[in-house]
Amino acid sequence: MPKPDIHPKWYPDAKVYCNGEVVMTIGSTKPELHVDVWSGNHPFFTGTQKIIDTEGRVERFLRKYGMMDGEEGAEAPQPTKKRR
Repeated sequence: MPKPDIHPKWYPDAKVYCNGEVVMTIGSTKPELHVDVWSGNHPFFTGTQKIIDTEGRVERFLRKYGMMDGEEGAEAPQPTKKRR
């Protein structure tokens, strides 16, 4: 049992709101929580995550290792082995 009069009030059925809709119910010290992002609309969890690339690093990596669609190995030719 917690000590009396030192803990905040616990709300076992606190509602979480995102964009004005209730998205889940959790236990909290506040009766309502308003959030901008939750797992239902976050790009990582929904599979719509995009790679932000400002300097072309991702494309350079993909070209270097031949992972680009249609341009595989266009920039760096494969070295040939010399026979002795």
